[in-house]
Amino acid sequence: MGVRVFRGRPTAVAMSAFLAGLIRAAGQAPRHLITDRGKQFTARSFRRGCRRAGVHQRFGAIGKHGSIALIERSIRTLKEEGVRRWLAPIRWSGVGGELSLFADRYNGHRPHAGLAGATPDEIHFGRLLAHHRPRFEPRARWPRDAACAQPQAPVRGRPDVPLALEVRYLEGRAHLPVVALTRVA
Repeated sequence: MGVRVFRGRPTAVAMSAFLAGLIRAAGQAPRHLITDRGKQFTARSFRRGCRRAGVHQRFGAIGKHGSIALIERSIRTLKEEGVRRWLAPIRWSGVGGELSLFADRYNGHRPHAGLAGATPDEIHFGRLLAHHRPRFEPRARWPRDAACAQPQAPVRGRPDVPLALEVRYLEGRAHLPVVALTRVA
């Protein structure tokens, strides 16, 4: 996820520049870009920029609920976990930085059901998924075959390991928690 703040409705040129910046930052272009049919996305200059980058543009169906469901869900998450949880009023000049922090957490630390529990960064960078890495097991006798414990990750060392829950916050923002389990000495 990439974010950028515009004071008003962005133009096709502004959206093309934003997309080009995201492609440069990621080091590769997406295969597909799904948008609505806003003027900025249907303009010739934007479509040409997509073609030059090798991006196939697709549109959500007009008037069909859920046709761009994943995009709508990510925007809802941005509003619920990001913007609505800002604890203090933010000046316009700081909005972009706050949204960038949210995107960092969303991409790098937040598991996504649509990605089978992976983070976007794990998928994009080809990292071993966190839920596939060896884990500590705090229970002496845990249900190895329990269907509710899927996907099964291998256990590191012996079971019955005491663990501590570590919670930190990106840049001290209480609405951007990063949770980790660590082994107690």
